[in-house]
Amino acid sequence: MPLDRSLPDDVHDSAEELRTALQAHGITLPSLGVSLPGFAGVYSVSLVALGNCNAATARRLAEVLREAATR
Repeated sequence: MPLDRSLPDDVHDSAEELRTALQAHGITLPSLGVSLPGFAGVYSVSLVALGNCNAATARRLAEVLREAATR
């Protein structure tokens, strides 16, 4: 997979789109945001940091992804 050369605004928008999509399924990833070290890295790759979540949230996310995969 090629490196994502998204602009900084793109990564912020992407994180917000993901947050909104997850919320539509009742899922919140508290640490979801932009990875700041990605801006300073050698490759200048903008990354969305998914962060941590508890086991119940991980199970719910897996459930939603499984359901989407069968459509």
